Amino acid sequence: MKKQDLDLLYELTAIPTAAGREHRVIAWVTRWVGRRKNLKLRCDEHGNLLITQAGADASVDHGPKPIFLTAHLDHPAFVVSRVVDPRTLELEFRGGVRAECFPGKEVEIFDAADGKWYGKITDLETATPFQKVTVRLVRRCVSLAPGDVGRWRLRGRGSRPTVVAGLFYAPACDDLAGAAAALAVLDNLRRRPRFSHVGLLLTRAEEVGFVGAIGAARSGTVPRDARLICLETSRSFAESPIGGGPILRVGDRMTVFSPGLTNLLGQILREHERVHPGFRWQRKLMPGGACEATAFAEYGYHATCICLPLGNYHNMTDCSLPEGAKPTGGIGPEFISVADYAGLVEMLRICIEKMDVDQSPLRGSLEARFQNLQTVLRG
Repeated sequence: MKKQDLDLLYELTAIPTAAGREHRVIAWVTRWVGRRKNLKLRCDEHGNLLITQAGADASVDHGPKPIFLTAHLDHPAFVVSRVVDPRTLELEFRGGVRAECFPGKEVEIFDAADGKWYGKITDLETATPFQKVTVRLVRRCVSLAPGDVGRWRLRGRGSRPTVVAGLFYAPACDDLAGAAAALAVLDNLRRRPRFSHVGLLLTRAEEVGFVGAIGAARSGTVPRDARLICLETSRSFAESPIGGGPILRVGDRMTVFSPGLTNLLGQILREHERVHPGFRWQRKLMPGGACEATAFAEYGYHATCICLPLGNYHNMTDCSLPEGAKPTGGIGPEFISVADYAGLVEMLRICIEKMDVDQSPLRGSLEARFQNLQTVLRG
């Protein structure tokens, strides 16, 4: 793996972000694109980021149809809703985390100047659409304001991005690791003229119901004939282990994704594995959550998903409980495999390079099988 690809992972996963308050990540991506003359960036009406290659013209009806990688810029986190007094704040939590995780937990909150303030949760109110907490700060503060972002205060491993024994720990891998992989791939492809039709859509507010993706789909932010490969960092299960390779995700807990596109990527990857037996990848449903590919497919796009298996999903250390087990309420860093991340970057490159190369159609092999064996139907 290239050092710059790993650097992207380190840098992005360190940035505090929350649904609707992704401004720090957006500013980082804007600077990153600004240093690359052959990329251009625009925001749609919902604040999603669309990165395309200079010279690419999606309106020209020739050449390969557009390919867009997608990833989301938010992570389950706190947002200040009210400053009660210099040491007392009310915050709402935007994202899916069990109520058992909140009582007595420490948080860190970032002011507009990126100053960091610490406090402890003293009260929890289960409310709709967001759970609400009261936080008592360690010391007085007059610089925090409504809209400021907070996250769990982690100590030791994972308080900042770090690698231990081949595992990458960070305050938030979901989905900043997916965004890092997408940027790494685009950074490579932008130097190759054959792939000027490849772009990237970075969405907002996925953790509260993929609201940014729905807005992008409704508004036609990407061309209607585009093929979308949505990137996720998805809860690992025993049958989808961390370290087993990146995952071609065929569906989520709500739907299965566009079958034609999903099957095409599966065919490409199986052929690559045949030629390169050491290549590690998985093909799984991943029912632990929902994915933006569901939203895009429902609005008529050809969409599928490739994901990284994730530990401590949404920072919950007991995210995968056996049936009947009582939640512990533990909070910790999310983690992924460094090898899986490198494999994701490679997997995307392989798929994009082969998507418009003629593949042996499944229908052809089925027809040949029928011709060879149809006599058994006659007894």
